[in-house]
Amino acid sequence: MASLLYRLGRAAARHKAAFIGVWLVILMAVGGSAAAFHGTFVNSFKLPASESYQTLERLKTELPSASGGQGQVALTSSTPFTEEQKKAVADSVKELKKLNHVDSVRDPFAMQKQLDDGKKKVAEFPAQQKAAQAKIDAGKKKLDDSQKQLDAGKKQLAAAQAQIAQLKAAGMTEQAAAAEQQIAPQLAQLKEGQAKIDAGRKELAAAQKKLDDGAKQVAEGKKQTDSTEGLRFVSENGKAALVSLQFDVQAESLQEEDRQAIQDALKPLADKGINVEYSREIVGQTPSLAGPSEIIGVVIAGILLFIMLGTLIAAGLPLLTAIVGVGVGIGGTVALSGLIEFTSVSMTLGSMLGLAVGIDYSLFIINRYRSNRLKGLDKIESIALAVGTAGNAVTFAGLTVIIALAALTVTGIPFLGTMGLVGAATIAVSVLVALTLTPALISLIGRHAMPKKMRAIAEKNEKQITSGSTVADHQVADRRWGAIVTRMPWLTVAVSVIALGLLAIPAAHLKLALPDASSEASESTQYKAYKVVADNFGEGANGPLVIVTDLPEGLSEKEAKDIQYKVADRVRANDDVVAAVPGALSENRQTGVIQVIPKEGPASDSTKDLVNTLKSEQASVKDETGALMHVSGQSAIQIDVSQTLAKALPVYLAVVVGLSLILLLLVFRSILVPLIATAGFLLSLFATLGAVVAIYQDGFLADLFQVNQPGPILSFLPTMVVGILFGLAMDYQMFLVSGMREAHVHGEDARRAVRTGFNHGARVVTVAALIMVSVFAGFIFSHETMIKPMGFGLAFGVLIDAFVIRMTLTPAVLHLLGDKAWWIPGWLDRILPDADVEGAKLEASRASHARETND
Repeated sequence: MASLLYRLGRAAARHKAAFIGVWLVILMAVGGSAAAFHGTFVNSFKLPASESYQTLERLKTELPSASGGQGQVALTSSTPFTEEQKKAVADSVKELKKLNHVDSVRDPFAMQKQLDDGKKKVAEFPAQQKAAQAKIDAGKKKLDDSQKQLDAGKKQLAAAQAQIAQLKAAGMTEQAAAAEQQIAPQLAQLKEGQAKIDAGRKELAAAQKKLDDGAKQVAEGKKQTDSTEGLRFVSENGKAALVSLQFDVQAESLQEEDRQAIQDALKPLADKGINVEYSREIVGQTPSLAGPSEIIGVVIAGILLFIMLGTLIAAGLPLLTAIVGVGVGIGGTVALSGLIEFTSVSMTLGSMLGLAVGIDYSLFIINRYRSNRLKGLDKIESIALAVGTAGNAVTFAGLTVIIALAALTVTGIPFLGTMGLVGAATIAVSVLVALTLTPALISLIGRHAMPKKMRAIAEKNEKQITSGSTVADHQVADRRWGAIVTRMPWLTVAVSVIALGLLAIPAAHLKLALPDASSEASESTQYKAYKVVADNFGEGANGPLVIVTDLPEGLSEKEAKDIQYKVADRVRANDDVVAAVPGALSENRQTGVIQVIPKEGPASDSTKDLVNTLKSEQASVKDETGALMHVSGQSAIQIDVSQTLAKALPVYLAVVVGLSLILLLLVFRSILVPLIATAGFLLSLFATLGAVVAIYQDGFLADLFQVNQPGPILSFLPTMVVGILFGLAMDYQMFLVSGMREAHVHGEDARRAVRTGFNHGARVVTVAALIMVSVFAGFIFSHETMIKPMGFGLAFGVLIDAFVIRMTLTPAVLHLLGDKAWWIPGWLDRILPDADVEGAKLEASRASHARETND
């Protein structure tokens, strides 16, 4: 590999214009492809294998009206909303209904009136029913009394009719006729009275039926009002209202013009004294490569490069190559976004990694080039040898990071695997840029890669080599820190381990979740909308759950609704549920939807426990109601993602640790050095996680780091930190410890070799680590919520790993172990391939060739 890279470096140095031209063509081609084929980056995280996601996908065919995303608009007024303001809101709602992808939208005041009227009707009905029943009962009694009087009259009439019959039987016809004529008015009066009583009874029966039907309707209404208990659209003080929009697509599929149209439709409300804030489903988030804080990080990196390299041109070279690497890597990602779904954080993460490693990798090659020049080698040879030696180490280090990130695919979580592949691809491009464009640019700037004093020494030494003289080895300054840590190794080890252990303590109560709008910047409309909803309608209204019920076949609409109410009642029995409201039914009445409002926000422990509880109650609910319920919605999907990530983390960590041991065994041909390096990596990892938890979860120094609302840690942060920090840690391990091994192999005492190797690598590793820290730290104040803790975690992790583990703890431990540190069984030494990471064989071969030439 070293020989191949040597030839590549020589070719790049000799044909610099061609190599630079190729990269320019690649950059333009990728840029053109990104502009022509770019797609949309999403802000949601999916887990296709989870029940919650599959349930949501089912709704697309079984109940399309409930399958789309939702957005919320929070309206506030300094005083209770006036009738004029309510009318303005109603007009805006009408405009919203006309917009593309808006399936439905609810007027909060109309909805609240409907709820209030329903509750009022249910509350007033018992008294009304009692009064009406009393009136019916009184009517019945009156009719019964009238019937008794009528019956008495009928009895008297019957007696009279019996006498008339007797008169007729006795032949007294005239007397019978006179008697009949006498009782005729009484008979007519009795018939009329009976007709009135019968009509009254009929009216009372109709009134009773009407009252009974009303009671049934109110009973049904009570079921609905009970299910909406805790649900509000207008706050109790009348100063806040919530407009809910149902989309016919998922929120991340909305185009920018769709989002803007929603906001434009609500702009007139400002003229009515109404403040409007939008949830992040409506606002969305456009990924960007860099903001002001990220640029500041790069500027700091440039200053550090200038301090180390001594010239502006040399300092600008690593920055230029890093930008080219990021441009190609991220441009390729954007170009593929039309075919592959990427999360918005993928591009920012890729640019963060590409900048950091791109600068470092170019720096290592430039530093080796300058060292070669100081040895008297000419420009072309110095470049070729730098690529063959430092380039070999860069290749190996880059492959380590690439493998660690690509290994994220073993977690079985698609979006995480995609993020890992984006990062791996960007780093692969950065490695190629470092190996090809960097030597070409060094060849282009030539002598300007060194400050004047160094340039004079290099030119003097080159003349001596040309004339056949030898040049004394360039003396590397003795680094005081290396002397300190090896002079007091036991104290160094004890202090380092105790300090890292203390930093790691908060990691013991690490909580994972995907961020909600509460973690957005306090000045953002997403955060303001979240706070309005939380303060006036409860935290849970920011992340409702969706329960999808599978209902038995052949149900009538009433039967299906009755089952829905029963399921909702069962769900509402949980203490962490504010409301459970049955919604739409499918046409065949076999699928139903229930919206559940949790007591707390989507990232809270109680909501997580609620989702797990509801899942555990599936069987019992089915036994009780006949319906099988499935928990879904974005909050449930995010909880499933977080729990799956937590389960995948130990597996991924085991893969990374195993990879670490194998790679380091191959590089250092030692049993203990890989164990020490891996143990150090774990120490720095847990210390980093502890610091992240202390700041972003517990709120320590929250104001300093602009943590708006401390809460659970981004669920994929530990996994990403494991992969990225591992790769970067192995970089510094190789650049520092390989020098120690080389010195020991060349005959130095093991303890002295530790100092020698430290002296050779400390300066460049220090600057490289500081550059990487400054680049990562620039993302701590990013506008992207998910990037902030990631930037801090990586910056802090690199800082701890480079300066505490690699430059403090490792030299101290190796000094204590002495020769034992480099022990390896003979049989293992024989079967292991020689990685020759630093290209020592190449240098030895060149030195031998030079001696033969001189002879």
